[in-house]
Amino acid sequence: MPSFIWAADIESVRLWRAPDSTRLVLDLSTAAEHNLFALQNPNRLVVDLSDSQLKTQFDKLDLANTPISGIRVAVRNKTDVRVVLDLKTTVSPKSFSLKANEQYSDRLVIDLFDKKRVVSRSVEEVVKKKNRKIIIAIDAGHGGEDPGALGPRKVREKEVVFQIAKRIEKLFDNNPNFQGELVRSGDYYLAHRQRSQLAREKQADFFISIHADAFTDPQAHGASVYALSTKGATSEAARYLASKENRADLIGGASNLSLDDRDDVLAGVLLDLSMTATLSSSLEAGKYVLKNMGSVARLHKKKVEQAGFLVLKSPDLPSLLIETGFISNPKEARQLSSGKYQQRMADAIYDGLVQFYSEHPPVGTLLAKNGNAVARSYIIARGDTLSEIAVRYNTSVGKILRYNKMSSSTIRVGQRILIPSS
Repeated sequence: MPSFIWAADIESVRLWRAPDSTRLVLDLSTAAEHNLFALQNPNRLVVDLSDSQLKTQFDKLDLANTPISGIRVAVRNKTDVRVVLDLKTTVSPKSFSLKANEQYSDRLVIDLFDKKRVVSRSVEEVVKKKNRKIIIAIDAGHGGEDPGALGPRKVREKEVVFQIAKRIEKLFDNNPNFQGELVRSGDYYLAHRQRSQLAREKQADFFISIHADAFTDPQAHGASVYALSTKGATSEAARYLASKENRADLIGGASNLSLDDRDDVLAGVLLDLSMTATLSSSLEAGKYVLKNMGSVARLHKKKVEQAGFLVLKSPDLPSLLIETGFISNPKEARQLSSGKYQQRMADAIYDGLVQFYSEHPPVGTLLAKNGNAVARSYIIARGDTLSEIAVRYNTSVGKILRYNKMSSSTIRVGQRILIPSS
């Protein structure tokens, strides 16, 4: 019987720029074999696609701020397509294919990694730095080729969480004791392990990854806070979400990502000790964040959950993954698309971490130096009373009233107050 070979149409092309890499994505009607190789004098990268047809144009791509000076495309042997990338500088290229899914057709991904000098900083350098700010790394989930979950009216997770992340960064930057650092500063993709590595390069004290996930049931709703579990998930929902987020790393062409990559027994012991301390801080901070989020949104779970999220697997960096709601729920999708609601959610996350660090200031930081001289921000949660808050923070109801210029002790859920020094 005769065999038929279906040609792959190159239907569209997209370009993403990240701070240290450039991604070119070719959308295909079906999978295609490809070959990638580099040429010098001048520098260029060649991609040959077998049994393919060109159905789009490359000349409208914005090549500004990329290592690509131009793109040339030609049909060879009537059945193959050659794409030539003229380069301004040398890069480290990588290519891989992605199968079609519910959002995209088959794709060919070409990554161009910038070659740059790596500057490493020792732990001693960080510890010796006196009177420093506490650095919070804020990771907006997904991005670029990976839009994350899709909600009603084409609400996209990557856009919503980036807006919330920017609002959180601004809050920390306005606090003299803190410094906010965005992990993803634009619309581009980062692998999970790369996100925590970037946070480490920024010398972050804490890492938070902001998400707004989806579920098969549109009635699912509520916000959640997750810390890493070294023994698996604590609930079926946590297990589902962890698996869903971890699969996104396939978009980066990564595989077999695991912390179990050390043979040395001593290194393993040290890693376990580090992870135990890190996880303890993560869980404690998560309680503060979750409580404050409870004044803004209905909580999916009343306690900090644990799951094996890859983005949290950093043995020396306390980390939380924060689900701000279910974007698949029509009501929560509308809320998450609202700037006002985004700000309330950002306030809650910010206040939770500030409260945690006010009670657990790292040695050598401005917050540790100033101690109680720094007023603490607090969001009223359900069941709170001013008298209980005063006892908790070793102050008095009268001081709280005067400090906040309040005429009565009546408080409401979601109200922000400042706790004066004792």
